[in-house]
Amino acid sequence: MPLSRVEVATPSAERLINRLCKHWAHKLEVEQSDQQATITFATGTCLMVAEADKLVVALETLEEEHLDELEGVVERHLMRMAGDEELAIVWEN
Repeated sequence: MPLSRVEVATPSAERLINRLCKHWAHKLEVEQSDQQATITFATGTCLMVAEADKLVVALETLEEEHLDELEGVVERHLMRMAGDEELAIVWEN
């Protein structure tokens, strides 16, 4: 299974997870606990973990071509939910 991962430096990791989960819960299956969440998309799964100074995001898809698409979806939503905060997102696969 194709995998991709990113560590985003931010003091707002928990807030970002909460905002994304509320946004996606209307359309997708979302499981959320205190500092982590799993979102199930049609093409794959996104796991987010809030740490003290960063947000760790891991993506897993069934097919390679869906990985780039899912990276784009998650990245765009992270940027939107971050508001004025600048996020440096560089995916590693």
